[in-house]
Amino acid sequence: METSGSLLLRKMMVRVLLMGVLVILVRFAYVVTITGESCNRGDFCFFSLPQNLNLVISSGSSAIRSTSSSGHDDLYTSRDWIQSVRFYSSIFQDLISDGYLSPESNTLCVETATGQDVFALRDIGVKNSIGISKKAFRPLVVRGEGHAIPFQDNTFDFVFSGGGRLGKSLKQLEFADEITRTLKPQGIAVVHVGATDTYSFNSFLDLFNSCSLVKMRDLDAPFDSPHVREFVIQKVEQVAGGHHHHQNQNQNQNSGGGGKCWIPGYKRDLIRDAEPLIQEEPLKPWITLKRNIQNVKYIPSMVDIRFKSRYVYVDVGARSYGSSIGSWFKKQYPKQNQTFDVFAIEADKAFHDEYKIKKKVQLLPYAAWVRNETLSFEINHDPGKDAEAKAMGRGMGRIQPVTKSSSSLAGEVNLIQGFDFADWLKKSVRERDFVVMKMDVEGTEFDLIPRLIKTGAICLIDELFLECHYNRWQRCCPGQRSLKYNKTYNQCLELFTSLRQRGVLVHQWW
Repeated sequence: METSGSLLLRKMMVRVLLMGVLVILVRFAYVVTITGESCNRGDFCFFSLPQNLNLVISSGSSAIRSTSSSGHDDLYTSRDWIQSVRFYSSIFQDLISDGYLSPESNTLCVETATGQDVFALRDIGVKNSIGISKKAFRPLVVRGEGHAIPFQDNTFDFVFSGGGRLGKSLKQLEFADEITRTLKPQGIAVVHVGATDTYSFNSFLDLFNSCSLVKMRDLDAPFDSPHVREFVIQKVEQVAGGHHHHQNQNQNQNSGGGGKCWIPGYKRDLIRDAEPLIQEEPLKPWITLKRNIQNVKYIPSMVDIRFKSRYVYVDVGARSYGSSIGSWFKKQYPKQNQTFDVFAIEADKAFHDEYKIKKKVQLLPYAAWVRNETLSFEINHDPGKDAEAKAMGRGMGRIQPVTKSSSSLAGEVNLIQGFDFADWLKKSVRERDFVVMKMDVEGTEFDLIPRLIKTGAICLIDELFLECHYNRWQRCCPGQRSLKYNKTYNQCLELFTSLRQRGVLVHQWW
């Protein structure tokens, strides 16, 4: 009996021991592979940074000394890591001297993979400092991302984002909003970016429209881009309605009624540096205007557009996918590696099926118009465009309100739905977005543009490629003008000029 009892007790102890080992292994696998952490939540740690790690910085040599071993010793003693810590220590000491940071500040460093900035903060006495990154790096960095910071509102006195991380994010608006959300009122955020011109500078400030700029300076960084611009911004108090003073003022100036756009100096500079408008009516417009596209100075070829919250291309009168979206915008327009949301507005049903297989293009199968109503849609070949019409297999479409005389139109006539394009644009994009538009609407531009101006929606367009339709000289018949349109070239020129005066960089499309 005693022998069997001893065997039973031994088996139970072995099972308990194996169960304990299994629990440890499962916990380790969870921590390392699932949560991406090198240290558990609590006292169960793997490869944690020794708390008594001291940074030694001298003029003759640099090293990190630790009284105990660590799994990250090679990293902590590397030249790059020490250089980064030195750089950040200098930055933070300057901010303390200027009164933007204090040893008592609750501080967050955003998107810091190995926590050099966090270590620098702790080393100079800002002990309540923590970093976040997609993969945790304990005890300096916990798991989190810039566009989804895992802390509550109004948590931190100071938030830092270095290394140009905001500019590299695919979700810059969310990144900026999360920094603002987690800052306490009157809290300070310091962001290092590569904003090199006034356009990107103002685009950056637009991302933080709940903050005010306190200070800006240029730095020489030991990593990434050697030239870094440091922005010190402060979260402003909210006013009734949850908005901010300068945000509402900006909205009223830019997209209010009356068609008056506030045109900042940097936008005027773009228009000044753009290609000049063709002042004299071309005798062969089908050649002159087509060649003019080679002279176009695109906004992304002149300035840095990386700090816009969203990128949108709207093709009004898109026709087929290959007409301009596939042949021009996708291949030729300089996008600076940004992903654009593409909208194709095309009323002609003959082209609708093609867009069903274009997953990255959103088709609006209606006619852009000045109000929501049923329209007559006439397909009629322009004698001056016979060659193009044959190649496309389809004439150009013109729209107009339905009248008793609509049935007497010469071409193929259908009833289609028109929509208030200006109203749709104001609901679909914001001032902080970068909006590029191509408009080829067979004369309807003389209705749409005034409506866009009147509603203020014109202020939302950054760059416009506009084909203006007038009684041009016909290619087929020398000395004869097209009877399809009653506008003159001078009226088109006036339209282009008025758009540029309102701050819209418009180009003459063909």
